[in-house]
Amino acid sequence: MVENPQKTLLEVALNGPWGKERQPLIPVHEHDIIADAIACAHEGADIVHLHAYDEATGKQCDDWEIYARLIEEIRSEVDAPVYPTIPLAGSGFAGATMSAKERYAHLEELAKRGLVEWAVVDPGSVNFLRVDQEKDDGFVYLNPNDHVREGLRICAEYGVRPSYAIYEPGFTRGGARLASEQPDLWAPVYRFMFSDQFAWGFPPWEEFLEAHVALLDACAPGAEWMIAGLGVDIRPLIPAAVARGGMIRVGLEDAPLGSEMSNIDLVRAARKLM
Repeated sequence: MVENPQKTLLEVALNGPWGKERQPLIPVHEHDIIADAIACAHEGADIVHLHAYDEATGKQCDDWEIYARLIEEIRSEVDAPVYPTIPLAGSGFAGATMSAKERYAHLEELAKRGLVEWAVVDPGSVNFLRVDQEKDDGFVYLNPNDHVREGLRICAEYGVRPSYAIYEPGFTRGGARLASEQPDLWAPVYRFMFSDQFAWGFPPWEEFLEAHVALLDACAPGAEWMIAGLGVDIRPLIPAAVARGGMIRVGLEDAPLGSEMSNIDLVRAARKLM
């Protein structure tokens, strides 16, 4: 275990957009999401990230009222920031194309009510392709600049902290540039995204963590960061991240699809490595 005089913050990402057919153990029903979040917080998760679902269809549903219920119930039991995702754009999971304001409308409603401290603002677009499946057409995860600016506008206006998913190194450069346009913005947290199952970014190797940190130091000196990913077991990289002062994220949104570990298992395992 790495000696860590200051507590390293741990985020748990409970479910993601996968549905139970891709990630069977994720919580989908509201009561399960609430129970899982509270249990993970009791096991040491400091921050909770979640996706709301339409319980009838089993698909992601970004209704601010659902998120409000989830956040209020979780926060009534544990003292941890709880923050939602944004609707997917450009993918097979997504519905009709949304404008920037439509896509971030739920975040603004939650921010107006003081229910969110953090927000997803992903500063770039990326192609998703499974490396472990043949003839996978994948999808494009779209985040045009006007969408990024709208998310950052809401964050600046309501004092919400952006959480940047850095799928590719260029996201750090673009994200720092767009953040500089908002003088009242809380400094974003740069979440370095690693993967084994998807063909974007880097696999979870220490030399690639070094590259991410070096670029961030050049673009946004002193910015806080964390390690995470999708379709990846991030645990081997945790000691190196802690030693360098980074935060950690685990959970069933990020774990390899078909994970046999629960969110609580992943939180416990991460804490042992911190």
